[in-house]
Amino acid sequence: MTGARTLDELAGPLRALRLVACDFPHLPAPNVDVTPLYPKVLRLSLHETACDSFAAFEQWRLALAIEPGVVDFHVQCNGRTAVLVGHGAYGGVDIELTAYATVPSADTAPVVLGVPA
Repeated sequence: MTGARTLDELAGPLRALRLVACDFPHLPAPNVDVTPLYPKVLRLSLHETACDSFAAFEQWRLALAIEPGVVDFHVQCNGRTAVLVGHGAYGGVDIELTAYATVPSADTAPVVLGVPA
């Protein structure tokens, strides 16, 4: 894949970002990535340090009409980080929506009535 060579070639995802900002100002602020490496993709990512990332992911998924069946769940970093990834289209470009959350360890898992949850 060849990347964009000029800023004009990033116009699609930048326009989509403008639409997203206008259409969904009430949603949690994601990290935004527009890159010449993928000039037709707008990437939005949510990290639990900034919000309840999986709840925010669901709000964004619904707003962007990303079907639940295309959402992938996996873990990375030796099972320490849970990841949701969904793909859709908005404003004429591909959207990649990602959320990251820490997987609770056995030491930090909640205990309900003396029994680990």
